[in-house]
Amino acid sequence: MPPLEKKNNKKLPWLKYGIGGAVVLLLAYNSVYFRKLDEVKAEASGKFDAVAFAKTFLEKQLTPKLATAPDIDELTTLLSTDKNKAFDTYSHATAIGNIRYFLVKGQGKIVKINENDLTIQTPKQQLTLAMEFIYGNALRDASGEFDITKFTKTADINNVSSELNKLIRASVVFPFRPKAKEGDTIQFAGAVALNKEHLNLAEIEVIPASLK
Repeated sequence: MPPLEKKNNKKLPWLKYGIGGAVVLLLAYNSVYFRKLDEVKAEASGKFDAVAFAKTFLEKQLTPKLATAPDIDELTTLLSTDKNKAFDTYSHATAIGNIRYFLVKGQGKIVKINENDLTIQTPKQQLTLAMEFIYGNALRDASGEFDITKFTKTADINNVSSELNKLIRASVVFPFRPKAKEGDTIQFAGAVALNKEHLNLAEIEVIPASLK
């Protein structure tokens, strides 16, 4: 019996080390994963990367929603006949107040090229298409996809709007504007801001997110 006990005692450490090594390898495997370099850099610096967030938001959340946006003529007709239904169904906002944001799409003819915008004639109305002053929260909020609860700093929320507007100016407005001519028929999609308590449908301005 003693020789057998001695032999078993020699094997126990190897078994113990083998199990321990397997556990270490399993933990190491489960802790290895890949992340985008810009996310790692932003996290390391402790600074929110509004540029990267705005780009992802535009590509993954705002742009896909444009296809299902209501036609601008149909929306204004509904606003004229049942304002509350139109606002309840199609508008969004991250702040409490009368200003609400809508995604819209439509088609029209360029009837006038102005210094800062274009005048567009749709089948039912004239409206303005912003070309110079792309600002505010319309593009950020109109889709209803922007989740303000994920942010702890007001500055980060505002920076998303700023960077998103810059992206639209650079990727949508600037390539389109030099080619625009009076008489051209265009397709557009974007956002509008409307005041529910003081609704003015005679002066609608669309902040573009897509122009063709």
